Amino acid sequence: MTPHLIPRRERWLLFTLAGIQFTHILDFMIMMPLGPQFTALFGISNAQFGLLVSAYTLSAGLSGLMAATYIDRFSRKRLLLVMYTLFGLATLACGLAPDYFWLMVARVAAGLFGGVLSALSQTIVADVIPFERRGRAMSVVMTSFSVSTVAGVPLGLFLAAHLSWHAPFFGIALLVGLLAVGAWQTLPRLDAHLHHPERTSVWRGIGQVLAEVNHLKAFGVSGLMMFASFTVIPYITIYLQSNAGMKTGEVPWIYLFGGVATLLSARYFGHLTDRLGKVKVFQRLALAVAIPLMATTLSQGLPLWGLLTISTLFFTVMSGRMIPGMAMISSAVEPRLRGTFMTLNSSVQSASMGLAALVAGLIIGRDAQGQLTFYWVAGLLGVVASLLSAWLAGHLRLHGAPASAA
Repeated sequence: MTPHLIPRRERWLLFTLAGIQFTHILDFMIMMPLGPQFTALFGISNAQFGLLVSAYTLSAGLSGLMAATYIDRFSRKRLLLVMYTLFGLATLACGLAPDYFWLMVARVAAGLFGGVLSALSQTIVADVIPFERRGRAMSVVMTSFSVSTVAGVPLGLFLAAHLSWHAPFFGIALLVGLLAVGAWQTLPRLDAHLHHPERTSVWRGIGQVLAEVNHLKAFGVSGLMMFASFTVIPYITIYLQSNAGMKTGEVPWIYLFGGVATLLSARYFGHLTDRLGKVKVFQRLALAVAIPLMATTLSQGLPLWGLLTISTLFFTVMSGRMIPGMAMISSAVEPRLRGTFMTLNSSVQSASMGLAALVAGLIIGRDAQGQLTFYWVAGLLGVVASLLSAWLAGHLRLHGAPASAA
């Protein structure tokens, strides 16, 4: 039976999950604005930096595949706490890494443990929150992206600039320790799925997930949604500094303005999702993101205010699209298979992000002046993926949705 929480406990649950998502997202995001430092410090190419970013996401994808065999066999709370603790230790190892090789090893380890956290958080929301309020609940958890950009990334960059690139990872590891204690005290047991009368074996559950055409469509939407963003995101800072002339001290403003905008707009997108329908809102935002996505790759020569306007719009629409997207995808599966489905979905998303960063790294080059070339081609590839995700979303069937409110 799905647990019914009083409003106060429900809010604590959502805030706790948002905190866990904050550290998980920040650990991944902090790598991208540090790109110029890593390429200079380690003497690596764009493709090698893309591999460093992809190491996390690809290992997270592999972790998701493995987790699909056990995620529904344990209490959500117990599994979340174990994986989160191991994630914190791996992040600490990132801060202790002495060179490119050991940083790569630590990033793989962080991905292995962190890759399960998003799936667990989204599964818990879908388990506990009724369908009609799931968009707003997902918007609370998704504000972790906004907070990580508005506060986490600028603070991480400040620590990296005044101490070293190791410092942000030490800070994240410390925060993980504090949040793990808080999660242990505030989360309910979350084990109702263990007593489901129609519970199936692990491999049969995976087979049932993969045999359903609607699930495969949802995986397609999810993968395309992430691929569209990560053809561009990992190289934004490198492009803005090498091509657009942005100074290192100005980079945090990108994340500050973008984070504030997404923080303010998240609840609006959540309410809009529940009022107009998850599919309809997602399709509109997936189409709208094409404009700032391409503008980001063609912003050379603009003044600082123009660069900040484009990047803020890009972050706002990109993160806003995730709210109806994840509410829609988590509703495309039967509740008894949701844990396995969401874990496989997390794997699909991670693999898509890693593949996008790798492909873009191979497309993007550098000229004799050190400026990026063909960045716009990577952006165009992202636009195509976003348009395909909007089209495929229209073919999804959502469980628990009234006929007129998909």
